[in-house]
Amino acid sequence: MPENFIRNFSIIAHIDAGKSTLADRLLEITGTISADKIVPQLLDSNPIERERGITIKLAPVTMNYQGYTLNLIDTPGHVDFNYEVERALQACEGAILLVDATKGVQAQTVANLRLAKNLGLKIIPVVNKIDAPLSDVAAATRQVKQLLSITQEPLLVSAKTGEGVEELLQQVISDLPAPETVTGDLKAFVFNSTFDTHLGVVAFIKLISGELKTNDKLEFINSGQSVSASEIGIFSPVRTEKKTLQAGNVGYIITGLKDIRRILVGDTLCLASQAKNAIPLPGFRKIHPNVYLDIYPAEGNQYQDLVDALEKLKLNDSALSTQGINSPILGQGVKVGFLGLLHSEVVGERLDREFNLPVIAVSPSVEYKVILRNGDEKIFSSPSDFPDPAQIAKSFEPLAAVKIVGLRPTSSVRSCNSVRT
Repeated sequence: MPENFIRNFSIIAHIDAGKSTLADRLLEITGTISADKIVPQLLDSNPIERERGITIKLAPVTMNYQGYTLNLIDTPGHVDFNYEVERALQACEGAILLVDATKGVQAQTVANLRLAKNLGLKIIPVVNKIDAPLSDVAAATRQVKQLLSITQEPLLVSAKTGEGVEELLQQVISDLPAPETVTGDLKAFVFNSTFDTHLGVVAFIKLISGELKTNDKLEFINSGQSVSASEIGIFSPVRTEKKTLQAGNVGYIITGLKDIRRILVGDTLCLASQAKNAIPLPGFRKIHPNVYLDIYPAEGNQYQDLVDALEKLKLNDSALSTQGINSPILGQGVKVGFLGLLHSEVVGERLDREFNLPVIAVSPSVEYKVILRNGDEKIFSSPSDFPDPAQIAKSFEPLAAVKIVGLRPTSSVRSCNSVRT
């Protein structure tokens, strides 16, 4: 399909604003999934995602509507998964900014909006849950207009009942730009990956230029990993094999790799024959843990079971890092690096449910860095590893740069100032 009939977009919002429910309605109205087969939070494949009402692992889906190809990339709403949101947005030209009518603009709404604006995305403001008993549509509308500095009214929808969702689809087609493609050799952007027991690593990509064909010999520029595209296709929402993918489209590649860490989110994909001269797309960085927890099995004889379980989880979660440790009280355990506290809670629940392996976790810690008087640099994540203070020239620890955005009357700003002082 010509790129001017393609729309790549995402839904960004705070946690529990109704992103996944809205995605369900979009799938239903476009006929991608029939109403009798759809289940709540269809794009959230993990049971924990459905129970908590959150999205952890982003999922893409291709919908066909009124002659247009609409590629939706559902994103996480929690700050722990901020990098996944950023990379997903990089694969889009526009975004639906979804605000909960019962809660108004919230912290992650602002954070995700800033990411979208930095990437130059076109924003469609939407107020959701207008049918909820506690909704305050007028207040939510006012906050959205103030946040975006706009005068026009945001679209009002109920993702639960479907009210206003068809109008939203029309706005996606009319207001969002088509993808900007470049004439030239194959170049694709990797915005996520997942692991399949039978197929290996499946990379999610957006084609920037050129054409991708089955069995093409490919290389990831930043990692240097070479693969053969044994299967390519789109998600609608299940894998649908295609023989070719054109520039502007969103799809997948089955790589056959057995280690998800070999595929780096944000990497650039090109033909192996052109890798030496190819220039990677901007924005790539390696995911780095922000929080570390020492985890021990509740039963001391289950240490190897814990190690094996974490290795299996790492197959589908490249953000996890592990290192063996030993405690004189708790015995053998594993120091695990997470993106944040929610990430650690989800992993803990998965260990208990999927592997019947309850664990004991100590208080979380962050990464520290010290420069010794002899010039050496040491990085560690446990206070017990802190060197002798007499040997330290400088020490560093993470700090959060926080911006408080006031969307309520001046009295709220005064309250913030009183807390600060």
